[in-house]
Amino acid sequence: MTAQTDTPGSVTTVYKVNGMSCGHCEGSVSGEISGIAGVSSVTAVAATGEVTVVSAAPLDEEAVRAAVDEAGFEFVGKA
Repeated sequence: MTAQTDTPGSVTTVYKVNGMSCGHCEGSVSGEISGIAGVSSVTAVAATGEVTVVSAAPLDEEAVRAAVDEAGFEFVGKA
């Protein structure tokens, strides 16, 4: 489920992030990605390493990478 449009005007993208192991990790990653302009929701799942992002338009992958780096985790790319 990469860059799939759920509703008009929104894009859902799933990214892979290494290093998350708990709810605190999920919150850190979600919090940083939520700060990117246009992001409406973020769901991080430590068990799978997947982060689902809903945004108004496709995001700049480098902005997502920078947010994940800021949270202290390894951005792998789109899942």
